[in-house]
Amino acid sequence: MIALNHAEEMSKAFKGEIYLLHVSEEQSLISSIFSHADGDKFNEEIWKKLNELAQESEKRSNGKTSPLVARGKIYEEIVDTAELIGATFIIMGTNGTEGIRKRFIGSNALRVVRESRIPVITIKGQPIFKGISSIVLPLDLSKETREKVNKAIELSRYFNATIHVFSIFLTDKEEVVSKLQLQMAQVKSFLTKAKVDHTVEMITANDKNEGLGHEVISYAKQVNGDLIMIMTQQETNFTEMFIGSAAQEIISSSEVPVCSIIPTVKRDTTTFSPY
Repeated sequence: MIALNHAEEMSKAFKGEIYLLHVSEEQSLISSIFSHADGDKFNEEIWKKLNELAQESEKRSNGKTSPLVARGKIYEEIVDTAELIGATFIIMGTNGTEGIRKRFIGSNALRVVRESRIPVITIKGQPIFKGISSIVLPLDLSKETREKVNKAIELSRYFNATIHVFSIFLTDKEEVVSKLQLQMAQVKSFLTKAKVDHTVEMITANDKNEGLGHEVISYAKQVNGDLIMIMTQQETNFTEMFIGSAAQEIISSSEVPVCSIIPTVKRDTTTFSPY
């Protein structure tokens, strides 16, 4: 329901339609909470509830909300359905009881994040959507930096948000530090030309033992971030910043919604220009 609230407010900004998707697995455990013995009765309950939610959502958002039901593997159906309808975002709530939350994030949400070519916004906290006025954009030396910056600019223009760009020093090696400083200067120039409100900062990890995910979450709190944007794959060997455990920590632990993007740009785009 928290994710639906966020989706409603985002749909107002994008003037978009909401699709409520329920996926039933072949051996779905959720069916055991219903007293209905046969699948038809169970499906009727699902459609009834989705239609009720859709009608309530339309009243709140003043837009169109459509219910959808699919059957199969949860993460596969979410990704396939989103691509089929040409979704702008997949919005997923990841909150719940501790046991369920760990299982869901591990087996479904992270698989959607890894496999979806559509940006995925995962929401754990922030029960009431207050808009996006602050976008947190952690950057490293990956080739996909420009793509992530462009996505942040797109969102910032819809919500009139400030982009907080930062990079974390993990080493004192002069070559790496120089490259990071050069890239951050390019990003700053790019954002200035785009006429987007922004801040650019280089920070040193407070505790390298805590991990990069912890540092990103801490910085988001520091700048009162409303959305953290991360890339889930990258080609550089410089750091595993947003692959595996770091991405999982950010998605699982952040009370700030996280927008995960799989890069599509194949060529080297580390040099910034408006065109």
